[in-house]
Amino acid sequence: MQWYVSQNLLSCINTLVMRGTDVLDFRTFGYMDLESKRPLADDAIYRMYSNTKIVTSVAAMQLFEQGRFTLDTPLSAIIPAFADLRVLKADAKEATDVIAANQPILMRHILSHSAGLSYGFIEPGSVIDRSYIAAKINALGGDEPTLEELCDKLAKLPLAYEPGTQWRYSFATDVVARVVEVLSGKSFDRYLDDHIFKPLGMGDTGFHVPTEKMSRFVSMYAPVDLFDPMKPGMNKAEDPATGPYSRPRRMLSGGGGLVSTVADYLAFVRMIVNGGTWNGARILKPETLQLMRTNQLAPGVQVAFPMWAMPGTVFGLGFALKEKVTEQEPQRSLGEYHWGGMAGTHSWMAPNAGITGMCMTQRMPGFWHPFSHEFKTFAYNLAGNSR
Repeated sequence: MQWYVSQNLLSCINTLVMRGTDVLDFRTFGYMDLESKRPLADDAIYRMYSNTKIVTSVAAMQLFEQGRFTLDTPLSAIIPAFADLRVLKADAKEATDVIAANQPILMRHILSHSAGLSYGFIEPGSVIDRSYIAAKINALGGDEPTLEELCDKLAKLPLAYEPGTQWRYSFATDVVARVVEVLSGKSFDRYLDDHIFKPLGMGDTGFHVPTEKMSRFVSMYAPVDLFDPMKPGMNKAEDPATGPYSRPRRMLSGGGGLVSTVADYLAFVRMIVNGGTWNGARILKPETLQLMRTNQLAPGVQVAFPMWAMPGTVFGLGFALKEKVTEQEPQRSLGEYHWGGMAGTHSWMAPNAGITGMCMTQRMPGFWHPFSHEFKTFAYNLAGNSR
């Protein structure tokens, strides 16, 4: 991992490997920022981006355990704006080429990215993403609607496909965050504080970085060539002191809004690996976590990105699931469940191997970058599970 820093491919990275809930190895490499070359701190604060999705899914499943919804509850029963849905025709050229949806969005759909929603930036030339761009719905910055305002906008747009028939990365987990607000009667940040962060002792996790902690906030960088992940060179992409995380947010994004530290996110991951309990707190039941690790996609449907190949991967309730392994992957990686953030924060749990890996950097984009795959290979070797 030091090689990636030395080659100016990453400004920093930390790596952590566990067997069970015991940490086998934890390292930090690189810098808080390239300008000062201040060494990366153990308690550095990172933009977690889509690692937030796992936290949001856990929050929703707490309410599932309380009987507040079932996986087959229509989303419109909780958020009425999602009634009377329209779907793009198969040959749609414009966002107005729609038909009425044959079925409602169910809770299992929004928890598994199979609802028919989109993100607006992954395929910007597609009909569905053009409609998001026109509606000024942008996950990468710009306007900051509240969760309620976002859902009102999303409900007015067409679906990319009939709910439950395909997989598409989307604002679905932000909709899940709004579900948590509606069912709990609390703002999303307050709910997470009360039911996950405080019980697990995650005192540095939230939706912005307070002034007194700003010195621990890592600078983020972008590669000089977005299309060549191994071309050296980094440009500063966001200044911590003036960027969006320097102040409270209107948009409490359940899909990508959290900042956190290694210690905090480790407590959350330990809770998951330990069957739903950690730090003396029961967050979820073991059977609920097992349900979250169960494929929710229709037969033959897999996780698919236009820019990243993820073969043999399906999706549960908040987790991607490794259903098949390639020749390059350890056989004991079968059954891994994982997800990561766009800026390069990734966590994966491998029950068949008995190990867990976490690595964090601040490279935009840094998801599914070669460093994360190489880290996983070393982690399996370190833990004696290379086959």
